[in-house]
This record gives sequence, structure tokens and C-alpha cells, in this order.
Amino acid sequence: MIEIRIQKQSGALSFHLIVSAFLIIDRYEAVSVNLPMQLRRFSIALAVLIMCAGFLPGQTQSGSETGIEGVITINPARPGPVRADSPVSPLANTAFAVETQKGEIASFTTDNEGRFRVSLAPGHYKVSRKGRTSSIGRFGPFEVDVVAGQMTKVQWECDSGMR
Repeated sequence: MIEIRIQKQSGALSFHLIVSAFLIIDRYEAVSVNLPMQLRRFSIALAVLIMCAGFLPGQTQSGSETGIEGVITINPARPGPVRADSPVSPLANTAFAVETQKGEIASFTTDNEGRFRVSLAPGHYKVSRKGRTSSIGRFGPFEVDVVAGQMTKVQWECDSGMR
């Protein structure tokens, strides 16, 4: 029996090859074991495993993803005088565009707590609020350099323009 299991766990594929050979020999009639047939089955299973393993380098490993992640906040959250001890509020559910010199290449939306994560190739990027219609406030552009093989962590604060 030859069994191949393919599982995806935390962004990585893992392969399991289980090879079992059961030989039943009748003691009254000597049954010859067909060794070439067993080797053929094993070689087919091995070929399938090698072909599947060829796809692994294209898969992103959970620890080697490249891009940016972080939190975007907004301050002041209320109109009026800004106090030094005023809490910073997350900029929730807001769309941002990621641009290079060639134009927009990606976009993301912050979650309820202002967090985001976007996969990007290594390079220099500018991030700003997408679809802005008002000139009040400052929502970027924020500049960031993405390094190969790691997520660049950022913490950006937008200015609501309320005073």
C-alpha cells in the first residue's frame, strides 16, 4: 500500500509518504513475490513526491514573508484643544494605497484596531489614504523601505485636522 498525504499548515505545505508492503505467502503453494511490481509502485510514489516537492520553493513560509505590517492611529480624535495626555485612537476600517514611482501597486484596509498587514516585494514605497476627497488632515504619504525576507513593522499617526 502506498499513501501520500499533503497537508497545509500555517502557510507551508508538508508531504508525508507512507509505504507499506504486505506479503502473503501461502504455505501450501509458494507464491512468488513480484518484486518488479513492488519497485514500480514505489518509484511512481517517489516520482509524485518529488514533483510535489518542486512546488515547495514557490510557497511562502510563515517566517519569511516580505512586506509591511503595523498600526495606524489618528489624533486628535475630537475637536478642541489638544492635550498632551489625550489618548490616541486607532484609524479603523480605512483603505490605504501603496505606491511606487510607477503608481499604485497594492492596497489594504485597516481593521477595527487600526492594524494592517500587506505582502510586498523588497523596495521603497509610499503609503497614503485611498480615495481622499478632503484636504483637511494628513493621512500620508508615509514612506517605508521593505527589506527582503522580513515584515517591516511600522506605526504611523495620521492628523485629523481637527483643532
